[in-house]
Amino acid sequence: MSGPAWTSALAPFRIRNYRFQWPSDLLTSWAFEVETLVLGWYILVETGSVLLLTVLASLQYVGTLVAPVFGMIGDRIGHRDLLAAMRFAYTALSATTMTLALSGHLAPFNVMIIVAIMGLIRSSDFGVRGALLADIMPSEQLVGAISVSRTTQDSARIAGALTGAGLFAAIGIGFVYVAIACFYLAAAVLMLCMTRPAKSHGAVDRAADDASGSTLLRDLKEGIVYAWSGPGMRAALCVAFLANLTAFPLTNGLLPYVARDIFQTDQTGLGYLSASFAVGSLIGSIILSLAGGVRVARLLIGATLAWYALLLVFVEIKAMPVAMACLVLAGIAQSMSMIAAAVMLMRGASAHLRGRVMGVRMMVIYGLPLGLLAAGSLIDRIGFSATGTLYAAAGFIAMMAIALRWRADLWPVHAPANAR
Repeated sequence: MSGPAWTSALAPFRIRNYRFQWPSDLLTSWAFEVETLVLGWYILVETGSVLLLTVLASLQYVGTLVAPVFGMIGDRIGHRDLLAAMRFAYTALSATTMTLALSGHLAPFNVMIIVAIMGLIRSSDFGVRGALLADIMPSEQLVGAISVSRTTQDSARIAGALTGAGLFAAIGIGFVYVAIACFYLAAAVLMLCMTRPAKSHGAVDRAADDASGSTLLRDLKEGIVYAWSGPGMRAALCVAFLANLTAFPLTNGLLPYVARDIFQTDQTGLGYLSASFAVGSLIGSIILSLAGGVRVARLLIGATLAWYALLLVFVEIKAMPVAMACLVLAGIAQSMSMIAAAVMLMRGASAHLRGRVMGVRMMVIYGLPLGLLAAGSLIDRIGFSATGTLYAAAGFIAMMAIALRWRADLWPVHAPANAR
C-alpha cells in the first residue's frame, strides 16, 4: 500500500480529540457486539423461541423513536458530555446484569427488561458519535474520518462474533459481563478526556434561549423538518430506513436462528457467520478510508443494490462456507452504503442542527425492529428462505424506486451530493 494512502487513512488521528473518541467508540462497539450475541444465544437456549429472539433484538432499538430528542440534547449540552453520560449509563446497566448472573438470579424476563432500558439509550449512540465526529473534523476529512470510525464497529463485530458466544459457553454469562462493564467504564472515561468542541454561533445563541417546553418542542420540530428538507438528505434517510427494514434483519437479529436451524451449527458457527459479515464491512470501511474523490450519492445507489443482490443469493445457500463468502461480499456493500448515507447527511446539515439530523437518522433504525418482528412471524409460516427472498427482492425494487425518484439529485456528477 502506498505512502499517500496510509497518510490519508491516518490523517484523522492528527486531531487530539479524535485520538480519544476513536478508542472510546471502539470499546463501546466491542461491548455492544459481545452483549448482543451473548444475550441472543442466552434467550434462544433458555426459551427455544425464534419469536422471543426477534423480540429481544427489537427491544435494543426501542429508543430510535426518541433519538431526535437525544440529538437535540446533544446540540444543547454538547455531544461529548451526552456521550459520556450515556456510556456511564451502559456501565450501570451491564453491572446490573453481571450481578444478577453471578448471583444466579438472571432470567429471560429480567434480560428483556434490562435490554429495553438499554435500548432507550443505546439507539442514539451511533448518531451522537457521528455528530461529535462532524464537530471535531474538518469537512474535507469527513469521508476518511467516518470510514476509519466505522472500523470500530466492524472490528467489534469480528471480535464479538469470534469471542462472544464462545465465551458464554466457556466461562458463563456472568464473567463475560465483568468484561463488558469494564469496557463501558473505560469508554466513558476516555470520552471525558476529550476537550469540548467549540460551539457554533447558532448553538451559542440557542443555549442562551429559555428552556421552556415550547422552545424544546420547537427545536425538536425544527430538526425533524430540516432533516427532511433537502433531496439528498431525504434520499439518504429513505435508504437507511429501507435497509433497516429489509436488509439488516437477515444478517443481524436472525443470525442465531440461521446458525442453529439452517446450518445446524453451534455458538462457534454463529461466530463465524457473524464475523464473515463483519470482515466484509471492515474491508469496505478500509477501502473508503483509503479512497479519494468518491462520488458519494452514486456510491449509495450502487452499493445498496449490490447488497440486496447478494442477500438474494445468501438466503438460498445451504453450504456454510459459501454462505460465509457471500456474507463477506454483502458486508463490503453494506459498509459502503451506510458510510455514503452518513456522509450525505453530515455534509448537508448545519452545525447547530447536526445532532438532531443524526437523531432523525437513528430514528429510522426503527425499521429494524419492525422488520425483525415481521420476519419472526413469517419464518414460522413460510420458512426462512421464502422470507429472506421476499425481504431482499422488496428492498431491491424499493431502492430502484428511490434512485429513480431522486435521480436528478443523486446521479449527475455535478450534483451537490456527488461533490468530491
